[in-house]
Amino acid sequence: MESPSVTSVVLLACGSFNPITNMHLRMFELARDHLEDTGQYKVVSGIISPVGDGNKKKGLIEASHRLEMARLATENPNWITVDSWESLQPEWVETVAVIRHHYEKLLETQHNCDEMDTYEASSHQKRRDGPQVMLLCGTDILESFGVPNLWRQEEITEIMGRYGLVCITRSGFKPHEFKSDVLWKHRRNIHLVHEWVTTDTSCTKDVRLALRRGQSVRYLLPDAVVSYIQQNDLYIA
Repeated sequence: MESPSVTSVVLLACGSFNPITNMHLRMFELARDHLEDTGQYKVVSGIISPVGDGNKKKGLIEASHRLEMARLATENPNWITVDSWESLQPEWVETVAVIRHHYEKLLETQHNCDEMDTYEASSHQKRRDGPQVMLLCGTDILESFGVPNLWRQEEITEIMGRYGLVCITRSGFKPHEFKSDVLWKHRRNIHLVHEWVTTDTSCTKDVRLALRRGQSVRYLLPDAVVSYIQQNDLYIA
């Protein structure tokens, strides 16, 4: 039996996924290994949440295509799912609002399970024991927290203080040199995971460049995603 002190975790990755790559999926595997190796956490699921068309990022293709590619990519690792809520919003949604949405959705699911439970325990106590949502990201997101006026301080505080963050770090990243009072205050809620086998060619910008030039992207993307891109003539302009 698992120790009652082990915390259940849901990993949430927000981003463009334009397109989704094998490295995006590998981030989930790395994060799960790291958290469970501590003996304090059990990763129960992972969620991929692509941004909506309201993001207006240059080169961003329609959310419907990015959602379908993400679904195709996650057919095999069945513990990772794709959620369409963020991508269906007409306007850009702050990351913290996306985390709140999934946290509240988990609470609702937990509450429904509580009503079916036969042993005596208060709803409040049961909710508190529900899964913890952690934001999964790369080093670029963590570094962006230190860029003036890019994130609201309240947003960073809520993400770090209430939920937590798992960051897959790249080669050469030195967290001790990162200057941020907010991150320092909540440093115990930040889990840094070092990826020892790295490749810069997993960058989606490089993938899109290769696609525009008609070059092979096999082994950078799941085969089903490559087929979908070819069938729909994506990233050629």
